Amino acid sequence: MSIDDYLAGLAGPLREIGEKLTPVIADALPTATGAMWHGHPVWSLGDRPGRQPVCLIKAYGGYVTFGLWRGQEITDESGRLVAGARGMAAVKLRSLADIDPALFTGWLHAAAALEEA
Repeated sequence: MSIDDYLAGLAGPLREIGEKLTPVIADALPTATGAMWHGHPVWSLGDRPGRQPVCLIKAYGGYVTFGLWRGQEITDESGRLVAGARGMAAVKLRSLADIDPALFTGWLHAAAALEEA
């Protein structure tokens, strides 16, 4: 399954969120590899899925999670990132209005810099 297949299989509003979010990720991480890993899309700096992972998207019943592997190490003045397990942090996206390309690009650049260090 590809990322496009994953998005195509989502219900309308969730698909729209994914389709708006994936270009933001691709633009912010032009050298990252996007692939399916553990059942959802993951973008990694390494040449294989899961090697130096930076971010993921994962759909649930009423929202899409946009997660950053080292998100707890990122300064988030917006207060939108919620700490998760093992250093991760994420934001739940329930509508297209929840996507902030400038904010998310900043997070992605910071997350990638942590992996590159």
